[in-house]
Amino acid sequence: MELNKYNIELIKENFQQLFGTEPLLVRSPGRINIIGEHTDYNEGFVLPAAIDKAAYVAVAKREDNNIHLYARSFREEYTCSLTALSRRKTWTDYVLGVVDQLLIKGHNITGFNLVLDGDIIIGAGLSSSAAVECSVIYALNTLFELGLPKMEMVKLAQAAEHSFAGVKCGIMDQFASMFGKKGHAIQLDCRSLEYNYIPLHMEGISVLLLNSNVSHSLASSEYNTRREQCEQGVGWVKEFVPETVSLRDVTLNMLDRYVLPKDALIYKRCKYVVEENIRLQAACDDLKKGDIHSLGEKMFLTHNGLSKEYEVSCKEIDWLVNYVSNNSAVLGARMMGGGFGGCSINLVKEKAIDNLVEDISKKYKEATGLTLDAYVVQIENGTGKMLN
Repeated sequence: MELNKYNIELIKENFQQLFGTEPLLVRSPGRINIIGEHTDYNEGFVLPAAIDKAAYVAVAKREDNNIHLYARSFREEYTCSLTALSRRKTWTDYVLGVVDQLLIKGHNITGFNLVLDGDIIIGAGLSSSAAVECSVIYALNTLFELGLPKMEMVKLAQAAEHSFAGVKCGIMDQFASMFGKKGHAIQLDCRSLEYNYIPLHMEGISVLLLNSNVSHSLASSEYNTRREQCEQGVGWVKEFVPETVSLRDVTLNMLDRYVLPKDALIYKRCKYVVEENIRLQAACDDLKKGDIHSLGEKMFLTHNGLSKEYEVSCKEIDWLVNYVSNNSAVLGARMMGGGFGGCSINLVKEKAIDNLVEDISKKYKEATGLTLDAYVVQIENGTGKMLN
């Protein structure tokens, strides 16, 4: 991929200009999620895959306890000490949150210089934050020879998002970024963290992301609210079924009996999650059989649930999904990510992509006044060291 190579050469050159030393280079990808949205923090199942859009870091040790950061995309520099880490509600939180977690766990690190760059689209639902966190934890683990296994790095990156960014995310984003495998999706059990690689046999079909270029401010606060609503539903079921731990343990019958009489809105939220777990298991069977049409139909059903029941979509994403719903070249489509903007993910026949993008871009501009960006993504390997 020329763009990836281009970014790596630039970040290396930039690092050398700023700090005068040779850096360690690490790449960590964004992710798509084929199906299984908002199920991860409910101990359910997800089906993500790492992609060819990534965050990159160049890093080297310092001889003191200072941390010097530079983000090429923002042309912004930031300096602090290991002993004075602070939340700033900017890109630095995703770096310093990882450092904070390493210190909490008692790992011995010194100061370091770091340059951050990437070709992952921020705010598009591709989990750029997890890509940054995983690139940083992998780089520091390698640099300081901490010996952390991949799963421990995933958990530390997730904890960084919780504590510094303030988003109580599930584990899917960091897991997919770290464990991605070229040409495969990952069927992940978010309770046990057991996982299986499922080959993506999609001959003649590509993954097309349509970026709405909308980022509503509701995303973080509503994300945490949905989590609380799910926990409330679990609590009501638990009163009658004490062994209930999460929505993973809950059936539709339980929701009908114990949640619906108490609160119709919370019932609706929980119903979506329970049904999405069922859909995902069936979607994995579709993939194993190579039945992409059936998988696509389930993606449309997922979007309907996210929009009408979980209510984390928005009018622009709904417009995009509705527009392609009767197009025979589009096998499946839905909103992807936390919600309230970002991308729709579409399974599209390769020969139809150019015409579709031209047509939908024009109509989207007319309908919303916004510019639509389109990206065909490839399924790539997860986080790793780049060769200098």
